[in-house]
Amino acid sequence: MKRYKRLSQVFTVLAILLSIVMCADVSYHYFDLLACNWCSAPAWVSFWLFIPYGIGIAICAVLARFFRKKHRKNA
Repeated sequence: MKRYKRLSQVFTVLAILLSIVMCADVSYHYFDLLACNWCSAPAWVSFWLFIPYGIGIAICAVLARFFRKKHRKNA
């Protein structure tokens, strides 16, 4: 069905966009913490932001693959 193909494409694009936003967000917070002299947290703490983004990217990738397989099975 065409619906499964479209869902696969949507989740693929969403995973790519999430990875781009993750890179921008982590780099922003990293350089913000580097420039902050009075912050008590070290700059490498900003890399912990990868965890929620990574989970979201993994879920989107799994859903995209699931819908792609379902599309190929029904085609």
